[in-house]
Amino acid sequence: MTEAMRWQRTHTCGDLRGTDKDAQVILVGWVASARDHGGVIFVDLRDRWGRTQVVFNPDTALIERAKRLKMESVIGVVGKVILRPDDMINKNIPTGQVEVIAEQLEIFNEAKPMPFVIKDPPEALDETRLKYRYLDLRRASMQQNMLLRHRTAQLVRQYFNDLDFVEIETPVLMKSTPEGARDYLVPSRIHKGKFYALPQSPQTYKQLLMVSGFDRYYQIVKCFRDEDLRADRQPEFTQIDVEMSFVDEQAIFDIIEGLYQKVMKEMLGLDVQLPLQRISYKEAMTKYGVDRPDVRFGMEIRDVSDIAVKTEFKVFRDVVEQGGFVRGILLPGAAPYSRKQVDDLIAFIKPFGATGLVPIQYLEEEIRTPVSKFLSEEILKSILERFGAKIGDIVFLVASKEKVVCDSLGNLRNKFGAEYKLYDSNTYKALWVTEFPLLDWDQDAGRFVAMHHPFTSPHPEDIPLMETDPGKIRARAYDLVLNGSEVAGGSIRIHQSSVQAKMFDLLGIQEETAKIKFGYLIEALNYGAPPHGGIAFGFDRLVAMLAKEGSIREVIAFPKTTSALSLMDGCPSQVDSDQLEELGLKLDVEILVD
Repeated sequence: MTEAMRWQRTHTCGDLRGTDKDAQVILVGWVASARDHGGVIFVDLRDRWGRTQVVFNPDTALIERAKRLKMESVIGVVGKVILRPDDMINKNIPTGQVEVIAEQLEIFNEAKPMPFVIKDPPEALDETRLKYRYLDLRRASMQQNMLLRHRTAQLVRQYFNDLDFVEIETPVLMKSTPEGARDYLVPSRIHKGKFYALPQSPQTYKQLLMVSGFDRYYQIVKCFRDEDLRADRQPEFTQIDVEMSFVDEQAIFDIIEGLYQKVMKEMLGLDVQLPLQRISYKEAMTKYGVDRPDVRFGMEIRDVSDIAVKTEFKVFRDVVEQGGFVRGILLPGAAPYSRKQVDDLIAFIKPFGATGLVPIQYLEEEIRTPVSKFLSEEILKSILERFGAKIGDIVFLVASKEKVVCDSLGNLRNKFGAEYKLYDSNTYKALWVTEFPLLDWDQDAGRFVAMHHPFTSPHPEDIPLMETDPGKIRARAYDLVLNGSEVAGGSIRIHQSSVQAKMFDLLGIQEETAKIKFGYLIEALNYGAPPHGGIAFGFDRLVAMLAKEGSIREVIAFPKTTSALSLMDGCPSQVDSDQLEELGLKLDVEILVD
């Protein structure tokens, strides 16, 4: 028998229970802790299944070696399972009823002093955790996150397999079509001076699969975007990518709601009632100020423009007369509110374009506002009545053009929801947001850009607007929003080349440019493309929400920093000049130095 075979474990460190009393077992794992209690050495042995307490008695030949065991060393133990005394049972772990009396000890690998202690919650800085990610992944919470990710992926595959979807891999090396975020480019050695791009999405490929006759496709796929990062973004990320032929929005909603219901039940034990709530983009912006509303709490935005325009307050009147709005939100039970608190809120909304914030405090003795000399008591009561305010409540008003009002109040609403704990953090509430604008006007570029992507279909009844008023076209697009975060987005696609050509024209993409970038797709639409549509889940974001983590880095095994660096292996890094020469590339000296 080989040494490796001799130490094949009989149980994991999470297996043993009281029913295993007197069993002879072999355990292997990492030394999570070692304690000397009067000459008796207690070692918590850990693997990804759990922990088991191992006891080294002082009257055995193993005791001197056991005393020298170092944290995180890898060992094997042969021993006998015994029951702990009733007053020594550890109810915090599944194996807490038993311990193993060691009879043999093998030290496979002695660890040197650790850069940080493997414990939850972590005490190390994020930078240290990322540099030694392979150690950070030993923490129980990180292993639970990775296992949650694994189980979710398996459930997704099984769900789609049962519905006759086909899992098909699409290329990782593709043509660069920089219409949204920047591409990651890969130089070709064989075709010098030419580049592949890493996919931002398999969008065009999955549409081609529909043309190919694969009615139902899915893929859990890596995507890449060279963009500024946040807590919920990484340069490489994972999507659950789905496409279907001969479907409308309702068919897609039914499929995806079934997946969401199953995931929430299997992963969290929660029962989801279907169908999910659905609201239009316009309703979301009007009521919540954002297109991904958190509907776990109320605090809907109210419009008081019709009241404000009648006041003596010139700011309100001028804004409304110039086509703007006066809208607000009610914060219950927060009055009285200090001047400093109001100033802090003004500073908060200033980045969204707002120049001011008008508080109206409904106090028992008075209605207090800094603009009281411009607003009569009758006007103030009308505004408070519009919000259904009660004594102790405070209303905040913003006056500006619609985008500024929406952005300011939407973000202020979210801030209040979190700070005042207006929702249960253990609650999950999802809804669909539909009928997004097809196009968005880019002020800097002086042209329309696609709100989602260039292949999104307009509403059939809005197609005539492509010639007359493109800004009013509604897209057959939809987002699945969970607790204020977009977890999935998709659309019914354009399946007719004539409509696709009009779309490119609206986006300022010349016919020749369109042929160069998307000619293969345009041509494919002429060869019997079925009506089709799909959706893509942000898999990392979904798992992070299931794990109740604030950053997707906590559910990715080897993530990058917010500046797209891997502190563990030091990438991106410089390459040898020979490699560059083979690719036919030269670097600017200043860039190389930087």
